[in-house]
Amino acid sequence: MEILFFVGLMIGGGFIGGKISNYLKFPSVVGYLIAGLFMGPSFLNIFNAELLGNMDTFNDLAMSIVAFIIGSEMRLGALRKMGKSIVIIIFSESFGAFIMVFCGVYLLTRKLYLALIFGAMAPASAPAGTAIVLQEYKAKGPLTNALYAVVGLDDGLAIMIYAFAAALAKISITGSSESFLHIIKGPVIEIMGAIILGGLFGLILGYVTKKIHNKKEILAISLSAVMICSGLSNHFHFSLILANLSLGIVFANLYLYANRRSMEAVNFITLPIYTIFFVIAGAHLRISLLPAMGLLGIIYIICRSVGLIGGSFFGAVVSKSNPVLRKYLGLGILSQAGVAVGLAIMATRDFSMLGQVGRDLSVLVINTIAATTIVFEIIGPLATKFAINKAGEIGKAK
Repeated sequence: MEILFFVGLMIGGGFIGGKISNYLKFPSVVGYLIAGLFMGPSFLNIFNAELLGNMDTFNDLAMSIVAFIIGSEMRLGALRKMGKSIVIIIFSESFGAFIMVFCGVYLLTRKLYLALIFGAMAPASAPAGTAIVLQEYKAKGPLTNALYAVVGLDDGLAIMIYAFAAALAKISITGSSESFLHIIKGPVIEIMGAIILGGLFGLILGYVTKKIHNKKEILAISLSAVMICSGLSNHFHFSLILANLSLGIVFANLYLYANRRSMEAVNFITLPIYTIFFVIAGAHLRISLLPAMGLLGIIYIICRSVGLIGGSFFGAVVSKSNPVLRKYLGLGILSQAGVAVGLAIMATRDFSMLGQVGRDLSVLVINTIAATTIVFEIIGPLATKFAINKAGEIGKAK
């Protein structure tokens, strides 16, 4: 059937799911995900695997806009107030998750390469899951600022952690260190290329937008910049999230007034795009994978959660941050989806050629991460709402 029919069904079904979720005092994103889950292959199979494979463009568009909006919220003034504390927290929560999962998986399996790869999956967050909750509840305050910064920047660190972990895991499997520099070169280029590309488009968008005053024209040129930046990122295999994050940061900090007008325009169209994105994400979740997750998946979920929450607390204490960050920041960053699944797919590609051990690792990683994503995609937004509610930041944004 015509794909527009299914897009309309996603928006309508997601809207109903979001309203039911709101009625139950849950974030709308939980309703979107559950609507997608029920309409996907796990239940009604209205959205089958072939259809979902044709919807990748919507995923890229939604993630691009989310990253752009997060970048636009990261004002240097607010970051300066947090100072070095935000850097310490990002490193602390990322390495906290890596170390906890590494130790848990190693104690369970006694296999160094498995512990390294699963540990490398843990720091990656899901910016969209956190950002949409912050926007829905009009959150504002030190915790909200910190959450935008952490979920925006820790994916770049997660990619670097994976690069080093994958190199060490290959050495563990093959006994050779020849490919170490080769492995880390790719992620370094991916990150630096994304930052430069996004920064360039941020400058261009700012220059053009400050000469335009019509809100519809501002919307058009903003979407044009985001889409072209995203297309080039995919073409050159740069990080789409980091490129648009960089675009938003440069645009917001060098062209403050123009950025405000752009955000006002973009926010008018985000609801249907977000709805489609999360319905698709929900449809990709496979309930049948949960029993296959086993003890390894349970260890991963527990250790990642403890690592993120404990690492955030430790970083906030060491950096003498606001007590609100010590108590609640870790709860706001539990969501995990796109980047982690992307790293799992990358691991499948990197290790499937390394004999039977590599193939076994590939299958285990992709299935476990896919299964645990179901858990984190549901509990993540709920935990974020709980955190900003306890911090007293709901409804503070105008």
